[in-house]
Formats: sequence, structure tokens, C-alpha cells
Amino acid sequence: MTEIALSIEHLHKSYGDSTILNDLNLQVKEGEVVVVVGPSGCGKSTLLRCINGLEPIQSGEIQVNGQTIQQSGKDLLLLRQKIGMVFQHYALFPHLTVLENILLAPLKVQKRSRPEVEKEARALLERVGLLDKADRYPHQLSGGQKQRVAIVRALCMQPEILLFDEVTAALDPEMVREVLEVLIDLADQGKTMIVVTHEMAFARAVADRVIFIEAGVIREENTPEAFFESPKTERAKQFLQSFTYHRHRKK
Repeated sequence: MTEIALSIEHLHKSYGDSTILNDLNLQVKEGEVVVVVGPSGCGKSTLLRCINGLEPIQSGEIQVNGQTIQQSGKDLLLLRQKIGMVFQHYALFPHLTVLENILLAPLKVQKRSRPEVEKEARALLERVGLLDKADRYPHQLSGGQKQRVAIVRALCMQPEILLFDEVTAALDPEMVREVLEVLIDLADQGKTMIVVTHEMAFARAVADRVIFIEAGVIREENTPEAFFESPKTERAKQFLQSFTYHRHRKK
């Protein structure tokens, strides 16, 4: 029986009088890739930040492998190490080499030995085709290369769940393909992932399940084939039609 890696129950998040997530419930199984889509401002990125403890919540509960995410304290810091997060903007330190960027957190936060971490980092860089860039600086890399380094940095913390927040949004189509190939490889390895994206082709290629959020509520969830071919709700149909319209306008 597949274990539940992430459980969210009755999650409520607001900023002042503005409700961002409204009684949201979600379970993610170990090894599952869940892609979250929806209109801008619907709460997708906020959901990831709540899962990682970067945003406080007003009510509800988030559990990672049965352990509740606390709002503060040492337990939160320890639990956050189990959740790797990759952002749209790579957040690499410009004064550190690629390898130094990757080693920083495992050495400083997890207190692991340098030989062990460096061996793992180099193996991961080789897997994503960037071993030859280990001694380069971020400004010497393309956008797709920076994003792959950011993914390796998250992986080197040995997280149980990986969160990806619009990691292809700032990339051109060729670079999107580079990152997509890495995520597909991670999915093939059985990594548990939650991916927020506006790239529908990307979502369809990598997802085991698609979650459609609007106004902080899950309106629909289904397999990628069912969601993209025959969405159940009118709102999801309108959302997908808007992407079709814009794609035709660009031609």
C-alpha cells in the first residue's frame, strides 16, 4: 500500500480580509507527481509556501509523512529540510561557484562531511549534464543551466518532497525542455513532487495528477489525460481555452 507523503486538511490562508486558500484539502502519495494549475493569483504559489512553512496559516493542518508542520521553532527547521523547494528565480549566490552553491546548505545546516556531500553533488551535476560547470559562477550559466543547478541544490539536501514553483516561467522553449527532462528523470526515480506551472504542455508531460485551483479552492483534479481532454467543470474548460486562444494568436 502506497504511503501518504503529504496530507493537507482544511487549510485556510489569508492576508487581512483577503482569503487566499479556503478550506483546501489535498493528499499526495509517495512517488506521485502532482501538478497545480490555475489562473494567476489563485493561490498556487502560496500553497507551496505554506507547505514549506514559509507562510503562516490561519487554520488547518499540513503533515509530511505523518509529522505536522509547526509554525515556528526548531521542529519547523528540521521539517523544512525534508522539503526541497525550487523557485522561479534561481536564488543562487553570485559570489559562489556552482559547486559551492550546492554544498552550502548540506555543510552548514545538516553538518554533513564535505567529501560525502561533494561526491553526491558531483554525481547529481553529472546526471543533469552540468558536471563540467561545477567551478563556474552563476553569471556564466544560461537560465536553464541555473535552474538545473537550483534543482541539484535542492536534491543535495535529500528531501522527501520536492516543490517546484513556476521553474520554467522565465525560460525560453529550449531551456524549458532542459528543465522538463530533469523533472521527468526525477519522476522516473520515484521522487514525490508538487509542481506549480503555467506551462500546460509541461504539466501534461510530467504529471500523474493535475489539480486545478481557482480562488483558493480546488475546483477539479484528474489524470492529465482526462483533465486536458475532457475537463469536468466549466471553469476548467474556460481556463484551458484561454491557453488555446493565446497559442493561436501567437502563430
